[in-house]
Amino acid sequence: MLGIFLGLAVLMALAYLGWSIIWVAPIAAGVVALTGGLDLLEAYKDTYMGGFVAFAKDWFPVFMLGAIFGKLMEDTGMARSVAVALTKLIGTQRAILGVLVSAAVLTYGGVSLFVVVFAVYPLALSLFREANISRKLIPATVALGAFTFTMTALPGSPQIQNLIPMEYFQTDAMAAPVMGIIAAIIMGGGGYFYLRWREKKLVAQGEVFTEPKEKKEEEGPDQTPNFFLSLLPLLTVLLTLNLLEWDVVTALISGIVLIMLLNVTMYKKFIPSMNSGAGGSVIAIINTSAAVGFGTVVREVPGFANLTQLLMGIKGNPLISEAIAVNVLAGATGSASGGMGIALEALGSKYYEIAMNTGISPEAFHRVASLSSGGLDALPHNGAVLTLFAITGMTHKDSYKDIFVVAVLIPVISVAFVILLNTIGIL
Repeated sequence: MLGIFLGLAVLMALAYLGWSIIWVAPIAAGVVALTGGLDLLEAYKDTYMGGFVAFAKDWFPVFMLGAIFGKLMEDTGMARSVAVALTKLIGTQRAILGVLVSAAVLTYGGVSLFVVVFAVYPLALSLFREANISRKLIPATVALGAFTFTMTALPGSPQIQNLIPMEYFQTDAMAAPVMGIIAAIIMGGGGYFYLRWREKKLVAQGEVFTEPKEKKEEEGPDQTPNFFLSLLPLLTVLLTLNLLEWDVVTALISGIVLIMLLNVTMYKKFIPSMNSGAGGSVIAIINTSAAVGFGTVVREVPGFANLTQLLMGIKGNPLISEAIAVNVLAGATGSASGGMGIALEALGSKYYEIAMNTGISPEAFHRVASLSSGGLDALPHNGAVLTLFAITGMTHKDSYKDIFVVAVLIPVISVAFVILLNTIGIL
């Protein structure tokens, strides 16, 4: 079991240094295999690659179609149209709320987190300028809308972090809706009030809006499609996935086709956008598959039985051990989907068995796994956090403490609270 923790330490340390998990995960898996008495070459060629390929086979269509959907929303201007309309509705005096809601609607509609950052940032810059709010709060505001409750808590979300547990617990995207909504209220409400408090504190210290060194040209409103038409693809994905109960692949295809039909005059953009989205999805699926391959090797070493016994031996509600496992692994990999993939690949069958033998529903295990993936994943080495800083021109020193509160601390509190409600029988 010590070898498993050593492998995790290697994975965490190298990921934190910014090394790609694509080649770091096999090295960490090799450490686990050697200390666990497995044949190194066999562990890589059969065990590691077996888990890698199995995950890619199951999830590549979702990663690819989701990335294409998001890229088309971005390149046709539809994502910006939705963001602009929502912020106008909310008003410039509530700039933080406007940016938060815009990012949340796009994410909940199926647009990938990375695309949301690009789509919302120019708008956030404009709103924060008008409201004279420090740019230090832009990264945390976008992170709250895109990296938290819409990704893991709201029932029906088409984000991959809400879909992966379905395979392990025989559930659907609407699993444990009350539990998810309560967690979403804690994350969204708690994060918003924290950011408003920070806004007032920064103003009191004399910190207000300052122009970025490189000002980006913003699109005028006449360059964006109609808001209601732009909203249709997002609603189509949500409704076909949850109300009509279509497969997520079919739901995403329907959204993609609708974007193309509504923007047929922009047909020249379709091929480059789809190529770009598909290309970007390859890195995303390989990153997550690499993490899952590590989990497959962990499951095969003798020490895994001891680790399982240790986690399952945590007193109280078994949802606690699941939350700890997913959170720690998401933090180690710097990836919500990667950490959850490792945990569920290794322990998912055990938790499903517990669900079948106790009064705790598989839906509760699904929701807690999803919620937990969005806690420690947003540590400083997280890829989405690094991208957010690169786009906004901020640094860890400028803005990470606010991201930590809204995307790490409050989400961890939310999952602890819903587990407590489940333990005392309210949920």
